[in-house]
Amino acid sequence: MRLGIGAFELDVDLKVEPGEVVAVLGPNGAGKTSLLRALAGLLPLDAGRVTLDGVVFEEPAARVFVPSERRPIAMVFQDYLLFPHLTVLENVAFGLRSRGTARPEATATAHRWLERVGLRAEAQRKPASLSGGQAQRVALARALATNPALLLLDEPMAALDASTRVELRRDLRRHLESFRGVRLLVTHDPVEAMAMADRLVILEQGRVLQSGSPADVTQRPRSRYVADLVGVNLFRGRASENVITIAGGGSLMAAGAVDGEVFAVVHPRTVALYRTRPDGTPRNVWEGRAVDLDFQGDRVRVRLEGTPSIVAEVTPAAVRELSLDRGDPVWVVVKATEVNVYPA
Repeated sequence: MRLGIGAFELDVDLKVEPGEVVAVLGPNGAGKTSLLRALAGLLPLDAGRVTLDGVVFEEPAARVFVPSERRPIAMVFQDYLLFPHLTVLENVAFGLRSRGTARPEATATAHRWLERVGLRAEAQRKPASLSGGQAQRVALARALATNPALLLLDEPMAALDASTRVELRRDLRRHLESFRGVRLLVTHDPVEAMAMADRLVILEQGRVLQSGSPADVTQRPRSRYVADLVGVNLFRGRASENVITIAGGGSLMAAGAVDGEVFAVVHPRTVALYRTRPDGTPRNVWEGRAVDLDFQGDRVRVRLEGTPSIVAEVTPAAVRELSLDRGDPVWVVVKATEVNVYPA
């Protein structure tokens, strides 16, 4: 599909199998929400096609456009968009009623879904009196009650606090497993994506940059965004005889690197730091300067400027032993066997 929004262009080729949970990640402005809105028929395409279960819902070249209300699609928005004047029960029944379901049947179905999400006792409350977690459950129940063929979730837990998010992530995964349609989840949270999705799709600047299982994407990131997301160092350059000349300066020796354009990943925990140049067998050694120390429990992430710049992860004890502070010069060491290399 392709569509333009001002100067921004979304151009995405995406196929999702029934029963599959796909998480779409990407930086702000990558086009994640625009993708969901286009699938739902809320943003018209300029070109391409939206097909679901063999039925074409939109294809500008053939002048086919099925409006949102006639698509078997349900969407859970970031802020849930519950109707404030309706009760919880009426909110869940709304989608069914809008599709022509008789009131008694819609009400009975809504009661069943409230039971499933643990909110049957809250049926007569108004949305304003609910907690964030309860509102999220109501929005999910309203979406699933219509038995859609495609479920779109746009940052469904973004508005929740950290403790509530952990509990509801487990509940959401359970409810998604009971839904056999196509499930597409937009999130900024890598933990949420890893815990819930069968496949990750990385969207950057309106294009799909990478797609694969959580293990594939995290082990072989193809952009700085993904590398930062999973907390590793990513370099791109040209390999020749096990030496990678890095774009932007510097080089790395990597065991078994195939000649040509490559990506190289170095996990911060494999980066060693010294105050004086270390002796020993040949390896990757260069001088750097600590520009930031981020204490995270039993680990410290040290951002180092150098050629190349890199992030190391050490213990607080190591920081004390090195007497390391911001601005201090250090020697950086990475073993050639700790550099993971793959084609660019």
